[in-house]
Amino acid sequence: MLCSCKCSIFADIKQFDMKFFIDTANLDQIREAYDLGVLDGVTTNPSLMAKEGIKGTENIMNHYKAICEIVDGDVSAEVIATDYEGIIREGEALAALHPQIVVKVPMIKEGIKAIRYFSNKGIRTNCTLVFSTGQALLAAKADATYVSPFIGRLDDISSNGVGLIEEIVDMYAFYGFETQVLAASIRHTQHIIDCVKAGADVATCPLESILGLLKHPLTDIGLEKFLSDYKKLNG
Repeated sequence: MLCSCKCSIFADIKQFDMKFFIDTANLDQIREAYDLGVLDGVTTNPSLMAKEGIKGTENIMNHYKAICEIVDGDVSAEVIATDYEGIIREGEALAALHPQIVVKVPMIKEGIKAIRYFSNKGIRTNCTLVFSTGQALLAAKADATYVSPFIGRLDDISSNGVGLIEEIVDMYAFYGFETQVLAASIRHTQHIIDCVKAGADVATCPLESILGLLKHPLTDIGLEKFLSDYKKLNG
């Protein structure tokens, strides 16, 4: 890690509030998360679209529009192309759909070139499939709006996903990069808490992980006792 005392530097440079995104293409889940009053945005990908049975370019584009009509914040929409021209073509089409769209671009050579192009054009981006500090450095140098380290997938291969979040947060704070750290591939509620402690700007999570933050056995016990005492006094 670049800085053993993150607190002082990080506190001075930190510019963003911690945000919750929901990682899904399911409109009902997005509405449920939005109704909680804590949802700041949405992330999607081709796998999540396929899970909801959304097929064909026109249907996918319309689905992104529907998501933007539900939420007020950023909606990450991912390109499928891996060549530079294809990424640019798809990204510009996605960005034209709605002002809330953030173009999601893979961490590849052509993707970094495209992120720089989009940045120069005023199109916001989310650099996805990031698994190292070096990759996060390139994304920030290209002026990505967000960088998405996949912590769950790192944990799956016995690497420290949250540790990577800490390294990237420290690096960005030390050098003053404005790219926001969007913790992705979150597997459970504890991942969210760990990412908060690590200083992530955003955590994108399944609905069940967000709802898991509501739960604590002492809350249930306390509420049960309050209700029981009220019934004793009031019948």
